[in-house]
Amino acid sequence: MTISRRLALLWCFLLASLVTVAANSAQHKFLLFVGTYTDKESKGIYAYSFDSASSELTPLGVAAETINPSFLAIDPSRRFLYAVNEVQNYKGVSSGSVSAFSIDRSTGKLQLLNRIASRGADPCYIAFDKTGKYVLVANYTGGSVAVFPVWPTGQIGESSAFVQHAGSSVNHERQAGPHAHWIETTPDNRFAIAADLGLDELLVYRFSGAAGALTPNDPPYANLDPGAGPRHLAFHPEGKLAFVVNELQSTITTFSYDPNRGALHKLNTVSTLPKGFTSNNDAAEIEVHPNGKFLFASNRGNDSIAVFSIGNITGALTLVDHFSTQGKTPRNFTIDPTGKFLLVANQDSNSIVVFRIDRNSGKLTPTGQVFNVPSPVCLKFMPAE
Repeated sequence: MTISRRLALLWCFLLASLVTVAANSAQHKFLLFVGTYTDKESKGIYAYSFDSASSELTPLGVAAETINPSFLAIDPSRRFLYAVNEVQNYKGVSSGSVSAFSIDRSTGKLQLLNRIASRGADPCYIAFDKTGKYVLVANYTGGSVAVFPVWPTGQIGESSAFVQHAGSSVNHERQAGPHAHWIETTPDNRFAIAADLGLDELLVYRFSGAAGALTPNDPPYANLDPGAGPRHLAFHPEGKLAFVVNELQSTITTFSYDPNRGALHKLNTVSTLPKGFTSNNDAAEIEVHPNGKFLFASNRGNDSIAVFSIGNITGALTLVDHFSTQGKTPRNFTIDPTGKFLLVANQDSNSIVVFRIDRNSGKLTPTGQVFNVPSPVCLKFMPAE
């Protein structure tokens, strides 16, 4: 082989190595957006860059100034971000609003595209359907849910569906009326499930991905224990189990799910709290690890993350342990896309704390990284490239 031939092969090898390194590097680079409450020091939505290889979280500053962007959703194309503005009045109407933003992936900055009424007071949750063509919104104080189309330009259109919930439950202080707290479509996108804290019900709707419509399912709902206060729901990756965190009773209820009928069947309920804990507590967030082996739930009051292992066959939850969030009032947390880290938003201590997840046991170990952000409420990841 000639020297020039060897040099050419060496150059090709080096070039291929550089491309591989660049590709691997891009796979662990992410943007993290933080929704907040703006009644104190916060200005709106904040952005961070995150490197899952080193667990390094780097502040990028205010991504967009907007009022009470308490929950966020990112579209499947990663070009647009949507936030509910958790307020009771928008343009003189008793309604919150929903804001649409374009994302600058190089800087993390957001540009407002448009803002419309959510059709109910204090919207507290937003999520995409599986086609990415619609967002679904839960209005807490309004006690309603709505669906909105998303245009190719990223702007959000007027609602294609609206349902006003009605009724009450046994906790007269918190459940005198409906309080929709969460809504998402099922893994196959055929149904939408809404958790209503005020009714102690999971309301099930048939969802039309073509028209963005909601119609009552048969059966139309599944009951929780009286006074439970269902807040958020997480499906197991296999789609046959659903786990509901109940805010008022600090419990998790496991349901089996029939995807053919959209039916939920209650299996069992466990506490999110350590034995002997008797102080006030409100459970908040719930998430299943991508490997399907562990479930995590946050406690506001005990200020901990409860970790459970999930039974392979029955889906039964077995407590692993409780881990301090190293802050106050962990309203929300998220698992990074690689499944290596769990980040907690401590609302009342104005902090985000990073934990490493043991993928064999589910146990959490703090990395030592604590970041100041005012009144954090929601954490959402997306690839940076």
